[in-house]
Amino acid sequence: MATIPTHLYIVRHAWAEDAGPAGDDFSRPLTKKGRKRFEKFISHLRDGGMQVDRIASSPLVRTRETAEIMAQVFEVASGVDLVDALAPGADWQAVLERTIHYDASRVAWVGHAPCVGRLVSLMIGDGSAAIRMQKGSVASLRLEDGPGHPGELEWLVPAGVVEGA
Repeated sequence: MATIPTHLYIVRHAWAEDAGPAGDDFSRPLTKKGRKRFEKFISHLRDGGMQVDRIASSPLVRTRETAEIMAQVFEVASGVDLVDALAPGADWQAVLERTIHYDASRVAWVGHAPCVGRLVSLMIGDGSAAIRMQKGSVASLRLEDGPGHPGELEWLVPAGVVEGA
């Protein structure tokens, strides 16, 4: 029997190049500085008590790379689950249904703006709130009643709060 997640982290990808190797949006990698900043930031959150059991990411390169940094920092044995529904235009219902089947109580979703802000808004209410997430930001939500019920926003932290990040 799968564990219903009680904690959800919604993450906007870290700082990326302006274009991918082929000049497209899909293959845009993280910048070297963006990688370092995000790793420092997420390590700080881990040291402060954040824990992640599973990670789902948009398949775009910058989100996958952001999720891979998280998987390494949190030592997530299952690695990163690439989920098309987290790509731009995110289908939150499809992501939620997939997440229910993870055997994990603390799950992270890595995606894109403005979708990640809308996902936070939808998970805590009716989706009408405007929530802006800067690059590398993490929102922590408690889902005490399980997915499908309004969650509680515990915190939303931009990477810039960590000195040097």
